[in-house]
Amino acid sequence: MKIHYAVLFLLISTVMFSQEDVWVYFNAKPNAQIYLNSPSLILSQRAQDRRTNQSIALNFTDAPLETTYVAQIKSSTGITVLAKSKWLNALHIQGSQANILALKSISFVDKVVFANKSLNLTGKKAAETKISQTAEKLNTTVNYNYGSSANQIQMLNGHVLHQQNYTGTGKIIAVMDAGFPGVNTAQPFQRLRDNNLILGGYDYVSRKANFYTGGSHGTLVLSTMGAYKENSLIGTAPDASYYLFRTEIDATEEPLEESLWVEAAEKADSLGVDIITTSLGYFAQRDNPNYNYTYSDMNGATTFISRGAEIAFSKGMIVVAAAGNEGGQTEKHIGGPADAVSVIAVGAVNAAKARSSFSSIGPSYDGRIKPDVMAQGKDAVISDSSGNIGVSDGTSFSCPIMAGMIACLWQAFPTKTNQEIRNMVIQSSDKYLTPDNNYGYGIPNFGTTLTVDSFVNDNFKVYPNPASTHIVFSFSNEINNGKVSIYSVLGQKVLDKKITEQNSVVSVESLKSGLYFYTFEADGFHKTGKIIKQ
Repeated sequence: MKIHYAVLFLLISTVMFSQEDVWVYFNAKPNAQIYLNSPSLILSQRAQDRRTNQSIALNFTDAPLETTYVAQIKSSTGITVLAKSKWLNALHIQGSQANILALKSISFVDKVVFANKSLNLTGKKAAETKISQTAEKLNTTVNYNYGSSANQIQMLNGHVLHQQNYTGTGKIIAVMDAGFPGVNTAQPFQRLRDNNLILGGYDYVSRKANFYTGGSHGTLVLSTMGAYKENSLIGTAPDASYYLFRTEIDATEEPLEESLWVEAAEKADSLGVDIITTSLGYFAQRDNPNYNYTYSDMNGATTFISRGAEIAFSKGMIVVAAAGNEGGQTEKHIGGPADAVSVIAVGAVNAAKARSSFSSIGPSYDGRIKPDVMAQGKDAVISDSSGNIGVSDGTSFSCPIMAGMIACLWQAFPTKTNQEIRNMVIQSSDKYLTPDNNYGYGIPNFGTTLTVDSFVNDNFKVYPNPASTHIVFSFSNEINNGKVSIYSVLGQKVLDKKITEQNSVVSVESLKSGLYFYTFEADGFHKTGKIIKQ
């Protein structure tokens, strides 16, 4: 009997995998200029304003795919079109190897790239250990000021932003995940519903308008940002607005998920979204092992999703991604899109700020520091689709906790570009001067920009403040070399340093915890203020 079953499985597998997943890239967009001349045809006013505010010009990638090209591919023998990307000028299709190779003779086809790399004559690594396992860690929690969610916010000094009424108001976050059941009914999301903060969404998996379906992983993720239940769970951005996009096929692991993600990111761009948060990652573990990636692919420029994420950043959005949960596996490295250069990859720490053993590590294959930053992902407080408050483990939760705080920070500094906000997050982190591939640049301190004399003048910035290891003095290009002196509360000078625009970091590791005063002098410019050493 076992032999018969084995033969049956082989036959089923052959049928399942006879249809290959492929990206077909086009070599032109004949009507691109029409759209570039009339941006309202492709971008909302909010999206156009985001580009204008960051001096980002429209380009070829913004124009839609040529419809006649798409139609011809759809009508080709044995070909099924599953997704499309204007940014990458490509379609995700399925078909037999022979029918796919026949497409190469079409004049507007630039290339075809098989998901099975062995076929190119040329994986999903879940950020959760497995999405279905998330509920297994659900436990009863205790209450603090924020309820049991206090630590995951206060670790980042996020409560300081909240106290200044920076709670994400006016910023839009797109959540890419496996589904959002219960968000339309559960109590912790009632405040979002009552304030019309769920702006919409789409189920790209089923191609349906109802996004309150699918796996509950997205519901848990959203709760770390948007939930509001007094003395139980308050998210990091309870007043931000949200789009919810289902891009993850819950039951299987397919290359198509990457293409659906990029398609959703393009939609997010057109809607004027500020931040994309994604607790998904792609590496190995795919249903068809021929579609698995290897570590050498994690260079920020190979996987379809990472290339899409990098383009998303170029459009003025910030992309925040879970580092992954493979820290305890043989292959411990981050996957895509966390490997992308501009993506903020978030690893996980416990309540005591120690790296969680499951948190995936860096570097990227090309040697860059990854993850970028850390947040609580061990015993993170979440709400399930029924409104039960509990805890769960995973970089799936450290990622949106971070994304919510970034929304609050950007609300506080609305004229900053996405690159400037990204820099502020990285430079406020406690290992900024000594990054490594377990912690990245460490745990950001979002309170630094508002607590004591931080960013008082747009041309003169002092951060992080409070600080544990270093302080950055940033100043106008019109100012040349400067000098910083730091004094104790008794007036004793404890530190002197000359700084330049290229070397503006002052180490405070040698100072004891407490309050200090600084003076900054350069080219007739004089500034004084306070510093708190943690």
